Amino acid sequence: MEKKLHKVARDTNSFLKKFLNKQNKTSLISPMKYGLFPGGKQIRSKLLIDVGKIFSIDYKTLLHVSAAVECIHAYSLIHDDLPCMDDDILRRGKLTVHKKFSESTAILAGNSLLTIGFEILSSNNFNVSSDIKSELIHSISRCAGHSGVAGGQHLDLEYEKQRVSMLKIIEMQRKKTGMLFEFCCIAPIIINKDKKNFKKFSSIGSDIGLLFQIADDLIDQSGNSKKVGKKTKKDQKKGKATLISLLGYKNAINYSYKLKNNIFKRLSKFGKNAEDLKETVNFILTRSK
Repeated sequence: MEKKLHKVARDTNSFLKKFLNKQNKTSLISPMKYGLFPGGKQIRSKLLIDVGKIFSIDYKTLLHVSAAVECIHAYSLIHDDLPCMDDDILRRGKLTVHKKFSESTAILAGNSLLTIGFEILSSNNFNVSSDIKSELIHSISRCAGHSGVAGGQHLDLEYEKQRVSMLKIIEMQRKKTGMLFEFCCIAPIIINKDKKNFKKFSSIGSDIGLLFQIADDLIDQSGNSKKVGKKTKKDQKKGKATLISLLGYKNAINYSYKLKNNIFKRLSKFGKNAEDLKETVNFILTRSK
């Protein structure tokens, strides 16, 4: 699994480095690259490749989309780490962008990475039809903005130190994390113009995103800061609304396994073609960092 993740991360980073090197050399390129590289495990990109494999989508085409996803994900992390948000000083084992540079630089670098994502998907070098480009851009815009990542982060901050229902926590986490995972699972469907599988993979992607967030919260609760590469045990200190805080540690684990089994059940009809995707889902659930 690690080798497969490494290959996707290496290929995606290679694409992004070439793309950024062709950009005008502005003062924001350095902090943008700092926030983007070397990147994490790039599980979102791996999921996109896994779903693409089920439907026999060209690997290079998928890399174009994964590059856009990683830019938008990096933007969200840079902004999440800001003092006005989660106020983190470490990310992926190094100083956060606002600590390395400045708060204003971090905001502008994040904004720039967000727009680079759209630029990648609208590029003339992206060899898909204009209607597919348009649908991909529309979909990822919805995932990144107020109805997705940004809206979920707003709710995450709003719910701090409050007693929040399970339904509201799940809704918040599906927006904050699940929407970008959802995009990764529907992008190959959009490219394939496969309307009959759209709702199924939209739902699967959202559930995988929720599973990822639960696993992330479990790591925050019990993980080692040095191994994880960022400060742990923050959620409890800040009074974050999580399924762990509501259900308890063991019950949150039980819920995550039920979620995984439900995902696997819906993938069963795709047989061996879905094995890589199942492997990635298992990795998400059992990872330690």
